[in-house]
Amino acid sequence: MQTKPFKLNPKKLLHSKWTAVKPVNKEKHFMVTKLIFRDEETQVIEAVEIEAVMTWRVQVIDWHALQDRAVWKQGWVA
Repeated sequence: MQTKPFKLNPKKLLHSKWTAVKPVNKEKHFMVTKLIFRDEETQVIEAVEIEAVMTWRVQVIDWHALQDRAVWKQGWVA
């Protein structure tokens, strides 16, 4: 059974917290640290920069990927 993506307000992404469903290299908890805009004038978000809390490693992902419940959980979940 495939999980249904949930609604995500792009205006509330900055500083939001996320938990990886399948952590890699002990990187489980992440925070959105930067929004990357496709167009500065219209403020259309293309991607987000997320930072691992444990290692401070930064990666850029498509912000729509955060809607996939098989990969991400909203908030810091134990």
